[in-house]
Amino acid sequence: MAINRPRFVPTTLAIAALLVAGLINGSSVAQGDAGQRRSSPGGSGSFEVGGVEVDTSGKTANAARLAGWRLAQRKGWQMLSRRMGGGGGNLSDSALDSIVSGIVVENEQIGPNRYVARLGVMFDRNRAASILGVAGSLSRSPPMLVLPVEWSGGAARVFEQRTDWHEAWARFRTGNSTIDYVRPSGTGPDSLLLNAGQINRPSRGWWRMVLEQYGASDVLIPIVHLFRQYPGGPIVGQFQARFGPDNRLLTRFSLRVGSGDALPALLDAGIKRIDQAYQNALSAGVLRVDPGLRFRPPGLDEEDEATVDESVAGDEAVIVDGGAGAISVQFDTPGSAAVEATERALRGIPGVRSAITTSLALGGISVMRVGYDGDVAALKAALEARGWQVTLGSGAIRIQRARTPSPQPVGQAENATAG
Repeated sequence: MAINRPRFVPTTLAIAALLVAGLINGSSVAQGDAGQRRSSPGGSGSFEVGGVEVDTSGKTANAARLAGWRLAQRKGWQMLSRRMGGGGGNLSDSALDSIVSGIVVENEQIGPNRYVARLGVMFDRNRAASILGVAGSLSRSPPMLVLPVEWSGGAARVFEQRTDWHEAWARFRTGNSTIDYVRPSGTGPDSLLLNAGQINRPSRGWWRMVLEQYGASDVLIPIVHLFRQYPGGPIVGQFQARFGPDNRLLTRFSLRVGSGDALPALLDAGIKRIDQAYQNALSAGVLRVDPGLRFRPPGLDEEDEATVDESVAGDEAVIVDGGAGAISVQFDTPGSAAVEATERALRGIPGVRSAITTSLALGGISVMRVGYDGDVAALKAALEARGWQVTLGSGAIRIQRARTPSPQPVGQAENATAG
């Protein structure tokens, strides 16, 4: 049976049972939604356990699949508990339902009464840490801008057009990584500022200007060279992990798959090894911010620099970069079209000089850096006038499309989400 590419199903098992009933169709499950769900790439709020093998049966395909997911939760918890020191013990299915934040389908085969799969399980970091008796926080690197360079057919591409390499980085979950990745969306000026030529420019002044646009401290340059033997045939990927304005090589390796359909799996495996290489370099002190990027012109006082105010309230957490008319705005991004539409909407507001997505999380909440000639309250009023719901904290903004009543007969209270 066909092997499905990894995808993220953001749901507790109770909701998953409802999804299963409507999504199963033969051996292919939710393929149309895979692109929308594929990344909750931020993933910093989860512990992830991968490679959980399950083989279950049931009266129906739905029952077998649900039994497989429950078994994966139990196995995944045991694996996580052993990894963290063995303090988790055995938990009931109801307790596991409350701490599992998602199921990652790495590979699955579905029959009329049987379910065979390799799954990943994502556990809520804070809840799981409290049960395991470990610290839930994760020490991370300074924010690092990612430039995923793909060489294919003799040409190098970054954000000039969508590439398989870019898509692979967009769906990569960083929950267990100590690297704070800043992943551009590839829209707006990204294709001009971030291209293959940029990685060979050593000028620290130019790099500082670019990094400031994305709220990053340094740059990571993961590169893949793809060699196809013939259309649809074996593919060899030669990977390089580079970093810094001097384009320093950290490691290189090669991977191979037997068919073109396995390209996503090849790239996902390459990213995992590159991420591990970056983490090892960080712990060894090799991966650190270039001193030239920390340069401040003489006479610049601390008070003159932009200040950062963080307002943390669960998923409503936002960051505002004040002092220079630059505001970080969080917004929902169910798909790539939402990123472009929101950027266009923000740029159409009078007083907005720029709107650039600095952290992309397809299927979750992304962050946009907005250059605005005015204060936060004025921007809030302008957004609300255009139909947005705006949450204003301590100088902070979180925007969502406002909900308006859909045309319904008198007496019905259903609402529809405004497009």
